[in-house]
Amino acid sequence: MLAFKLGSTPSPPPLPSLTQAKKCGCFRVFAGKCKTGAGTAGSDGGFPPFLPKEVEKIKDPFARSLAQRIERLPVKVGFSESCIMSSCVKPLIQSETNPVVLLHCFDSSCLEWRCTYPLLEEAGLEAWAIDVLGWGFSDLERLPPCDVASKRHHLYQLWNSYIKRPMILVGPSLGAAVAIDFAVNYPEAVEKLVLINASVYAEGTGALARLPRSVAYAGVSLLKSIPLRLYANILAFNGISLATGLDWTNVGRLHCLLPWWEDAAINFMSSGGYNVIAQIKQLKQKSLLICGECDQIVNYKQVVRLHCELQDAIMRLIPDCGHLPHVDKPSSVAKLIAEFSQGDCH
Repeated sequence: MLAFKLGSTPSPPPLPSLTQAKKCGCFRVFAGKCKTGAGTAGSDGGFPPFLPKEVEKIKDPFARSLAQRIERLPVKVGFSESCIMSSCVKPLIQSETNPVVLLHCFDSSCLEWRCTYPLLEEAGLEAWAIDVLGWGFSDLERLPPCDVASKRHHLYQLWNSYIKRPMILVGPSLGAAVAIDFAVNYPEAVEKLVLINASVYAEGTGALARLPRSVAYAGVSLLKSIPLRLYANILAFNGISLATGLDWTNVGRLHCLLPWWEDAAINFMSSGGYNVIAQIKQLKQKSLLICGECDQIVNYKQVVRLHCELQDAIMRLIPDCGHLPHVDKPSSVAKLIAEFSQGDCH
């Protein structure tokens, strides 16, 4: 359970993709053949130079493909004298519908969307996968504040600089808390919300915020350890081989190898973290709740509670699926997001 809260994000074996068909002026999504080579890299087709060199050891073709498309965009924020070079995956297309913006779990990165992202593009959606400030692959050498307010402001500035249209904001696990906090504070930027196995009833980081710094750094170092991340993958997926589990672990902890990761993690933890319980009933945007039937991290009763407390929400259950449906069942998640963004998720 602890390992999942770290944002360890295993990738599945190749799964069916989606193909699109245009009918009566709208997109319909069907099961189809999987494409593993979506996206382009830099001019030489390799990995961005700012990624840790360990990316070369990753075997998962979905992760390798999406990693090649990660880039850094300058984002001007008021709490920093200079721009923050912020990591994300930009869309290849601009659609008629509003863009879909994908957040990630706690202490994770945009690579979490490696399997679902190409399916969203195949469905004709304009999709962004964004690294939340303090996590992922942004350049934080001059460490900015990484508390909740700073994460929110950074996301707004990125949206205001590059996206500039109301978005369908997607948040899995703790990313759902990030999405709710942002939507309440900047309602003009969010048309709809998609919350996946939402972890939104925790009251921040609790006692962890009061740990002595030496103890906090020791604990954070443990969070990126291979045994702990490997355990997260074993907990999530039954019957995977050791070799597969290790490769998925390398994907999930890649961002932890950046030199500022520990400082950013401590900064967030000591700030108190996310507590959005009071904000839930303030949400006015239409919301889609996606729930994995076999989620062992977020209790199903919490999803039902969230469904009841939101003003305008629908809930969809994905069978035989755990805490990370966008990794475990990407075709199902992509189909639900595509239908919801186009107003067809009845």
